[in-house]
Amino acid sequence: MCGIAGLFDLEGRRDFSRDLVTRMSDVQYHRGPDEGGYHFEPGVALAHRRLSIIDLATGQQPLFNEDHSVAVVFNGEIYNYQSLVPELEALGHVFRTHSDTEVIVHAWEAWGEACVERFRGMFAFALWDRNRQTLFLARDRLGVKPLFYGVMKDGSFAFGSELKVLMAHPGLDRRIDPLAVEEYFALGYAAEPRTIFKGAAKLDPGHTLTLRRGQPIPASRPYWDVRFTLDNPISLDDAVAELNERLHESIRLRMISEVPLGAFLSGGVDSSAVVATMADLSSGPVNTCSIGFDDPAFNESEFAKMVADRYHTNHHTETVMSDDFDLIDKLSALYDEPYADSSAIPTYRVCELARKHVTVALSGDGGDESFGGYRRYRLHMMEQRMRDAMPLGLRRPLFGALGYAYPKADWAPRMFRAKTTFQAIARDSVEAYFHSVSILRNDLRSQVFSDSFKRELGGYNALEVFRRHAGNAQTEDPLAQIQYLDLKTYLVGDINTKVDRASMAHSLEVREPLMDHPLVEWLAGLPNDLKIRGQEGKFLFKKSLEPVLPNDVLYRPKMGFAVPLARWFRGPLKDRVRERLTGAVMADSGVFDMAALTRMVDDHQSGRRDYSAPLWTLMMFESFLRGGGSGAGGQ
Repeated sequence: MCGIAGLFDLEGRRDFSRDLVTRMSDVQYHRGPDEGGYHFEPGVALAHRRLSIIDLATGQQPLFNEDHSVAVVFNGEIYNYQSLVPELEALGHVFRTHSDTEVIVHAWEAWGEACVERFRGMFAFALWDRNRQTLFLARDRLGVKPLFYGVMKDGSFAFGSELKVLMAHPGLDRRIDPLAVEEYFALGYAAEPRTIFKGAAKLDPGHTLTLRRGQPIPASRPYWDVRFTLDNPISLDDAVAELNERLHESIRLRMISEVPLGAFLSGGVDSSAVVATMADLSSGPVNTCSIGFDDPAFNESEFAKMVADRYHTNHHTETVMSDDFDLIDKLSALYDEPYADSSAIPTYRVCELARKHVTVALSGDGGDESFGGYRRYRLHMMEQRMRDAMPLGLRRPLFGALGYAYPKADWAPRMFRAKTTFQAIARDSVEAYFHSVSILRNDLRSQVFSDSFKRELGGYNALEVFRRHAGNAQTEDPLAQIQYLDLKTYLVGDINTKVDRASMAHSLEVREPLMDHPLVEWLAGLPNDLKIRGQEGKFLFKKSLEPVLPNDVLYRPKMGFAVPLARWFRGPLKDRVRERLTGAVMADSGVFDMAALTRMVDDHQSGRRDYSAPLWTLMMFESFLRGGGSGAGGQ
């Protein structure tokens, strides 16, 4: 796992400043503390920070082909590289190392832009081909590894593994993008390809970008997408057997390492499945790491210990205090742009713990999206049955009026919050799902945004992110559609972003067996009743795990990796919340109606409403602004 950076002259062959490129690379030193490498030639500069995992002796980057006409800087792992080497050798390519990185340069020579279609892994890389005067950028299918880019004010093209790489360049346009602010307050992140800054973008997952000197920058090109066909007629027994085979293969590939390796173990189904499979594939004990909480309402450590004891792992646990909120400002600096998932705190802590014992950790991320594990999926399907019973033209005015008139009951379980249900039934499926996952819903965003900021938005609504992806989903099935939306938005913008930054902050590589793209494709072909059956999510996955995991792990209510925000904001963080959200930084941004922010704080702290998630989202935005984000709307 590494960090990449670089500059490309789109028109000429200027010599780039070594000091500038070094600064751009060094701001992500944490991603690769083992070694640093550079390549300079007229019009091109490549930089690399290395965290040594495979081929410790000869895997340095930038890495070149035989005649040094092709160079690559690469972040990630190509898990199937060993099977590609003999194929490329048969085509005449000569390998000088045993690293997966060298496969990329030879695959480019053999297959050109289509090389990425042969790679199985998590990756973001930039490849320079001198003979073709071409810079080629690529990102893995599910966006596990990040890649930022932008055109600087001097006309040069810059790229890097983190946004801070571009921020180190004095030519970055750091005006805040109002549309990114709208997306952030709806979703908790600026959705791909947008970033918080007008001058920077993220390369979409499953896309490549090919730049040729002297030619305009083209649109990025998709090379992969997942199709939810739901047409596999497989029986339950056969599906269980095939899933076990696929899971074992995915995890076996991700256990290749020349450094200490282990796994996160939360006590949930996904991480427990990964650990049980690793134990089956390992000759010795698996290293496992868990975070416990001193608040029983958030603590899953007893279930993690149950799995650790069953498989006799080398288990490491640390307890996080329920008032572990000192990371707020550190997280803002870590993510470079506003990011609102409060589980970033325990994720940071479990990565910190894991790095004391291993350099590579396997995670269970991605399981909920593909197996159908989120509780919100079952609720969405229940609501969809009601939507299907009445045309939208009747539902929208009738249930819209009921949703407006009915009192809000934050204290009640969602199934009894009639206001939320009425609002969902009044919408179409995509809009209803967007409404259900929004942190600040449309009405609340309208209240907290200032009139001047709403004019800057020009009517833009973050719902358009979901509409755009739904238009590419090629399915009208309501469950498949929202699984597709999550794979394109929440998994990438929230989960993968959280894990990448938290792990890389500690120079820890995290691998993702449940996001193996052949596994994701296979699961997308299965019928829905193998994912959700009755009120049981992850039906197939749990059935396949019954022989290897306790029922108490498989069939208990999902807890999640949460922190007690509501209590923090009425207790130990009470004064900080009020001071920051009603202070000068927020007022000077021009984004907010300050009276509305004051009302939100008052209502939450009095106990009249639970605004914990919106308040956290606002806190992280304030922390971003205070840490150096310029004002919105071109200030």
